[in-house]
Amino acid sequence: MSMLRPASPCRGLDGQRKPDLGDGRFLNPILAGDHPDPSVLKDGPDYYMVHSSFDSTPGLLIWHSRDLVNWRPIGPALRRNVGTVWAPDLTKHADRYYIYFPALGSHGTTNMVVHADDVRGPWSDPIDLQIGNIDPGHAVDHHGRRFLFMSGGAMVALDESGLAVAGPVRKVYEGWRYPAEWDVECFAQEGPKILRHGQYYYMVLAEGGTSGPPTSHMVIMARSKRLEGPWENSPYNPIVRTRSADEAWWSKGHATLVEGPDNRHWYLLYHAYENGFYNLGRQTLLEPVTWTEDGWVKAGIVDVARPIAIPEGGETGPHGFALSDDFSTDKFGMQWAFFRPPVDGRPRHRYEDRALVVQALGTTPKDCSPLAFVCGDHAYEVEVEIETAGDSSAGLLVFYSERLFAGLGFSRRRLLEHRYGDTFEFDRPEPISSRFFLRLRNDRHVITTWHSSDGSTWTKHWMQFEVSGYHHNVAGGFLSLRPALYAAGAGEVKYRNFRYRALA
Repeated sequence: MSMLRPASPCRGLDGQRKPDLGDGRFLNPILAGDHPDPSVLKDGPDYYMVHSSFDSTPGLLIWHSRDLVNWRPIGPALRRNVGTVWAPDLTKHADRYYIYFPALGSHGTTNMVVHADDVRGPWSDPIDLQIGNIDPGHAVDHHGRRFLFMSGGAMVALDESGLAVAGPVRKVYEGWRYPAEWDVECFAQEGPKILRHGQYYYMVLAEGGTSGPPTSHMVIMARSKRLEGPWENSPYNPIVRTRSADEAWWSKGHATLVEGPDNRHWYLLYHAYENGFYNLGRQTLLEPVTWTEDGWVKAGIVDVARPIAIPEGGETGPHGFALSDDFSTDKFGMQWAFFRPPVDGRPRHRYEDRALVVQALGTTPKDCSPLAFVCGDHAYEVEVEIETAGDSSAGLLVFYSERLFAGLGFSRRRLLEHRYGDTFEFDRPEPISSRFFLRLRNDRHVITTWHSSDGSTWTKHWMQFEVSGYHHNVAGGFLSLRPALYAAGAGEVKYRNFRYRALA
């Protein structure tokens, strides 16, 4: 297994790393940055993928590809805050698209569904299925009856519409028991994805816990001729697992098995943490697999940390999108999302003369619902022009959650230094006024900030921050460290000319 990445990534818009190397090969990850729990739907020549959106609203951003390597966003399927959104399942049944997902909030843990006649939307409002467990996976038996599989080996029948349950939740699968001496987080049997292939239904799922030690997560498989079971575990389990902390990718798990564009080769798409970059979150990887003569899937035929041949038969297209934003178009749900916005759903932002205007809320980044986006580069620089009004404060951050963030901001009278998830106040330097410019550099976990009154002459802030520990194993939440804007207090804040530049 590779200890170091043997090839440099190719660079795309704003210098962001992208997987396609331009020579018929790609380098993982196929989606850099926090894209956990991938659910992938093959729909003719098209592939669609969705991930957990957790505390970000809008959420459930759908991606499109025709070669499994180059992906472009379509738009979000969830427009309002229904709680923390965990591992979804994107499926198509009778010409209608569905996304089933768990939602954790004041209502406890439930499962919801949204649906659309066109994958590009509009999507319905979420419907509460009023069942517990997490990680729903849609399945259809040979009679055309619909079911959801969930964590812990649970299964429940759905009615014909797929929008309501039609029976009790029952346990049909016990999971696969790994050796007791393995270093994992916990058993955590979760993320079941059901595929019918030949005479069997195959279940692809995760065990071992998604965080914890680098060797925690894994992909396992089981099969059955009936959805009710009995389920037979694969003799090749675990199909995918990080076996050493020396590897480039840690905690590999939660996979979807999908047929390639040529309808001959098969692939697993799963998430993993990058060695040394826990705070980027769980990134999406692509790995080719083979079917054995005895009807099972085997992985490990390539090293996922080295260049791999792009799947045959697909149509290569553009990848990703620019993260610089002049606020001339609406990129909410594509790029920007609020962290835990109020559930009342009242509008908090608008676009005005190439500016994003945000209503201030709360008192600090802890409670003001910052505006953030997923970033997948090891080093980058961001810059923004800010104008405050009323008794508002605003700034530029790297933001994990209300527990961990770092950056710089200004209120009417004070300079606001943010570190460790706390705020420290100092006299505001001259000639900073209600209009100011901020720059933040994240150079492989070292945060440096600058401020300016005119966008030309910059002053480096005296304090720098080291943020490699701003991640789930420290603060929980299964999140990632993201560039963010915040608006706290009372009044409005205008943002203009946001610039993103990846650093080599």
